Amino acid sequence: MKLRKASLALPAMSLPGIAAAAELPAQFGKAFEQVEAKLVELVANAPLLVLAIAIVLLSLWLGGFASRRMRVLTRISRSNPYMDGLLRSTVKTVIALAGVLVALNLLNATALVSAVLGSAGVVGLVLGFAFKDIAENYVAGVLLSLRQPFAPGDHVRIDSHEGKVVALTSRATVLMTMDGNHLQLPNGLVFKSVLLNYSRNPKRRFDFETNIGARTSWHRAMDAGVAAMAGVDGVLAQPAPSALIRSLANDGAILQFSGWVDQTRNDLGRTRSEAMRRVRKAFREAGIAPPETVSKVVLVRTETDAGHAHETEVPRDTSVDRALDAQVGQARRIEDGGDLLNAQAPGNLPPQSP
Repeated sequence: MKLRKASLALPAMSLPGIAAAAELPAQFGKAFEQVEAKLVELVANAPLLVLAIAIVLLSLWLGGFASRRMRVLTRISRSNPYMDGLLRSTVKTVIALAGVLVALNLLNATALVSAVLGSAGVVGLVLGFAFKDIAENYVAGVLLSLRQPFAPGDHVRIDSHEGKVVALTSRATVLMTMDGNHLQLPNGLVFKSVLLNYSRNPKRRFDFETNIGARTSWHRAMDAGVAAMAGVDGVLAQPAPSALIRSLANDGAILQFSGWVDQTRNDLGRTRSEAMRRVRKAFREAGIAPPETVSKVVLVRTETDAGHAHETEVPRDTSVDRALDAQVGQARRIEDGGDLLNAQAPGNLPPQSP
């Protein structure tokens, strides 16, 4: 009796499987009908598809044509070559996207555009957080190329770094330090740091200090020093050299002398060095001595300039120091990051022959 019950139960359990097998031909038939309908719809919309492809190709050609022929972009390229390329690419991309949107609208596929744009927004947000520093440096490079705070060859100080500008790439600002070293600063740091451009104004002031004894007329010492500086090649007559008393002490005073140079014709360091030498020489010739650092007893009469070497009358070289110019030019030629600076930007000091 148990075996008979089990045998009777088997056909009852296979009934759903038999029903599903019976429905398979109907399901395949529906699938084939849907595929057939899609193929018929595709054939019917073939002219629209061809027209949509033609619209996309036309928009690509029109974008390239418009970016090459726009006069506004041509004027921008003369002052900023990098922005010229960026704006031309933007114009081409906008026109091409407009053509794609028209083609998709013609094919009734605008819903696909919304889905793609939504996904692109999420992906862009994730990539923005992942590459925040890279994006910051790129945006800072674009802003620096627009503002042009320096030009190739300018002598600048950025934060605590000093050197001559080689190039501005999309990622970093390249400097040649005064020791001849290659220095790359992230554009984000350059944009946020205090920037001092020594080359933007051709005229630059220098100063130095010297000690004068209490037994000397300080008024006469200042006049003698100013007259000596006026005779130095490279010291400008306007603004004229000047002198003032920096501080006082029991044994004398500290005088500060100031002068101006034209950086396009003379080097600041060399001119300052020659001015210091000339002032000291004028003091010795006028009998103006520095304060005594130690007490001494004079037993014999000596000449005023005894103990000092006689200075030559031959002036020293004060021309512009061009030691780094060749190295900066070579570094600009091999720079592979795409220079965003205009070599003829305002404020750039072109090389002058010594």
